[in-house]
Amino acid sequence: MPLRLKALLSILLIAALSSLQSGCTRAPVQEMSNARQAIQAARAVGAERLSPGLLRHAMELLERARKQLEIGEYRRARRNAVQARREALRAREKALSSGAPPQRP
Repeated sequence: MPLRLKALLSILLIAALSSLQSGCTRAPVQEMSNARQAIQAARAVGAERLSPGLLRHAMELLERARKQLEIGEYRRARRNAVQARREALRAREKALSSGAPPQRP
């Protein structure tokens, strides 16, 4: 393989790896937003009353993610925000399946 081609392939490989790494370490803005929206949706159907444990856990995970975001721990923040969304969705589903009408604010 000619030297120029090897150098070009090396540069392309380094660029690809750099872009992958930087993509993994960006702030999880969308994941945080998704978690907040899922928590609001759970509250809207009465999850505070009908599935308080799941909702509380979702809120704790979101708060943990917020603190991690502040100190630059983006991977942990992303993981906790995604888990917070999952817990909030579970809380919402549990509240909806209880058959009780949601409370109006």
